[in-house]
Amino acid sequence: MPRRVMQGTVVSDKGDKTVTVLVERRVMHPVYKKFIRQSKKYAAHDEGNLFKVGDAVSIIECRPISKRKRWAVVTEAVADNGAA
Repeated sequence: MPRRVMQGTVVSDKGDKTVTVLVERRVMHPVYKKFIRQSKKYAAHDEGNLFKVGDAVSIIECRPISKRKRWAVVTEAVADNGAA
């Protein structure tokens, strides 16, 4: 089974080798058919303490590292803001 990959923003880097990543997704409301934003925070493993608050990152599913950590930071996500 392939590992899931998600993009999000680092909201906390207080833990040692751990960052908290906020992942937002858009889902359609079942009754009103309007798109709403849902968000969830994931604790992700950051081996070198490289990422800081505000960084856009990609996280991937991995083996359980601790009680809450089942994700690892892969790379810094490329933010396409139209500036070329």
